[in-house]
Amino acid sequence: MRLPSSLSGKRRGESWRTADEWLKSEISSSSCHVQDFDPTSPHDEAMSIETSTETASTSDRVHDWRKAGEAWGHSADDWAYLYEHYSLDVMIAIFQRVGMTEGLRVLDMACGSGLAVRHAQAMGASMAGIDAAETLIEIARDRSPRADLRLGSMFELPWDDGSFDAVMSINGVWGGCEPALEEASRVLRPGGMIGISFWGTGIPIDLRACFIAFALHAPQEHFGSMKKLNNIAAPGVAEQMLAGAGFEVLERGARVSVVEWPDAELAWRALSSVGPAVPALRHTDPAVVKSAVLEAIDHCRDERGAYRFQNDHHFVIARKAD
Repeated sequence: MRLPSSLSGKRRGESWRTADEWLKSEISSSSCHVQDFDPTSPHDEAMSIETSTETASTSDRVHDWRKAGEAWGHSADDWAYLYEHYSLDVMIAIFQRVGMTEGLRVLDMACGSGLAVRHAQAMGASMAGIDAAETLIEIARDRSPRADLRLGSMFELPWDDGSFDAVMSINGVWGGCEPALEEASRVLRPGGMIGISFWGTGIPIDLRACFIAFALHAPQEHFGSMKKLNNIAAPGVAEQMLAGAGFEVLERGARVSVVEWPDAELAWRALSSVGPAVPALRHTDPAVVKSAVLEAIDHCRDERGAYRFQNDHHFVIARKAD
């Protein structure tokens, strides 16, 4: 998969609509026939592999957290040290709005390798977290030994009612995650705050080309649940999900997520650590996938050969009723 020369090399300030037109052409001509696919996919537990087991619970039918954990934990060190800081701008915005301060009891749902936990704890918060990936939780525990960090599902939180003053989830809650928001409401005290984030659909959106490259090299069945998961980016969807779980929505905002890597090898290690890379890496020669991904993000490369990966990143803040 090769980007046309007008989209390669250093970022030229062109509209992402040009790249999107090319990507849609690639998809329509691909043997994958990826219909209605938007690759701005989730970061953590919600990126799932569907199961048709009739006896599974409703949430398990949509989100198999164990398989999602295996995918997101497949390259835990690279995720933790080369990619997780994509969340810094939105994380700071959520901290400010939930009142992160000394003694605040906070739960991070889908906490990954604990970057937000570590920073919140440094601000004096009493932190807990849960994630589906055992390897990421191990790193989180190493980073924050005093935090209450658990392996498990955000659809069945192992804490009592009213245990927390605030709940946050950085790219962990997506379309179909209403049961997780209900669980968040349960463990929040009356009047408690919640902040969630997810990828937007505006400009810049460098991950679109990257994730389409993964999609075009993955098995066709991988696409099944992605559209519903990504619906949260549409205006009003996140707000409706929160309101349905009993929250009063206070604010929606956006930041630009920026991740930088000095060379192509580190860029590849970072991007191949994400959960959506796994189906492609298992289905296709990783060298072929690597070449496609690096070509897809070539517009992010500057004249020194460094990469600046930028994405529209949204957050919503809400409050549980007293």
